[in-house]
Amino acid sequence: MSTISLRLNDKDDALIRKYAELHNVDLSTFIRQAVIEKIEDEFDLTLFDKVWDEEQNQERISHEDLKKELGL
Repeated sequence: MSTISLRLNDKDDALIRKYAELHNVDLSTFIRQAVIEKIEDEFDLTLFDKVWDEEQNQERISHEDLKKELGL
């Protein structure tokens, strides 16, 4: 297991420690979860942007037209 050192000013340190305490999680776990969530969010957004760009060129039909095609 590795160790990462993080430099914070007093205000940020107090804020992060209080937030972790309020959520009943130790500081290391909170910081790890926050960093992993940030990476996952960015990955999700990148994937969404890629799919969105690919889908823009696709033909679309309305919900009503789809129901008619399916005989509903």
